[in-house]
Amino acid sequence: MPKPRPARPLPPAPPRFLAWLSELVHAQRARLVRQVRREGLSAEDALECVQEAFSSFLTLPQARQLVEVPEDAAKLLSVLARNLARNRRRLHAVARTHAPAELAALPSEGPSVDALIAAAEAHAAAVGCVAHLGEVQRRVVTLRLLDEVPGEDVARLLGTSAGNVAVLLHRAKGQLRTCMASAGYREA
Repeated sequence: MPKPRPARPLPPAPPRFLAWLSELVHAQRARLVRQVRREGLSAEDALECVQEAFSSFLTLPQARQLVEVPEDAAKLLSVLARNLARNRRRLHAVARTHAPAELAALPSEGPSVDALIAAAEAHAAAVGCVAHLGEVQRRVVTLRLLDEVPGEDVARLLGTSAGNVAVLLHRAKGQLRTCMASAGYREA
């Protein structure tokens, strides 16, 4: 886990900074709340966003330089408030509770999440074990077990006898059992 960086100290506040900030809050608060409300937030959330925008504004080093340029301070506050409002709206949209009808529509039958994860892990282990087989055994396993092609057809495709396909499949199954057991999976 990375260590948090220590906060950089803010430059000293210019003279009259707190008085200017108080005037800025009184002059801009209502406009910013209206702006944030237009972004789709409730009155309470809008006020919280504006307060957070002012708080963020105070931590910016350039805020102290804007004492001389109140129009730029108002623009910066607008940007901060709008971005905070949009972030908050996104969080509300994601975190909103679902209606009971939506929850009822979700399928509740079927395997549990743990069972699905276990099946996916077993599948990944099986794919890895099949990859360790020789090329001919891998083809026999793929055709016979996965594609369910009859032994005679596999023999014809590989140019060998059906008996040889059966022997290759038997040996491949043994190797797969050993590999899966070493990966921690038992036969069901």
